[in-house]
Amino acid sequence: MKIEESNIVETNDYRVIIYPASRPFETKEAKAITEKLFDFLATWAAHGKPLSSSFKIEKNQFIVVCVDEEKEMASGCSIDALGKIMREIDEEYQLGLFDRMKASFVENGEVKTLKLIDFKTKLRSGELANDMQVFDFSKNTYLDFLSHFLLPLEKSWAASVK
Repeated sequence: MKIEESNIVETNDYRVIIYPASRPFETKEAKAITEKLFDFLATWAAHGKPLSSSFKIEKNQFIVVCVDEEKEMASGCSIDALGKIMREIDEEYQLGLFDRMKASFVENGEVKTLKLIDFKTKLRSGELANDMQVFDFSKNTYLDFLSHFLLPLEKSWAASVK
């Protein structure tokens, strides 16, 4: 199952874990991250049973890991192992993957990320455009990710901020 080549049957609702970086990846970083995750996912297992999984780098800033839990459920230990490799990547490249106090959005065709408090302040003051789109990192299924990861401001979690 390789998301980027997407031969995925979209009726299967895979589990998704999203790791949002605070900035876009440099070309070398994206290549190294891709190699590390391919190596990790090739051996990723739950209680000795291989997990059918893949990942993609979305918008050159978000790492989306996908696992087919219809074949084998990801266990606490396997999720911890994923967290460990993601922390190593985060520390190596200083990406802020575990900082959930930020907001990412698309404004004028460009992905931008702000500290959550700054995002809320700028949104309330009108410094951010009402026609922007906002990312939602809480998506935990593939179908939800496909349809609700990037939403217009008025349909997103940020609509309640104003």
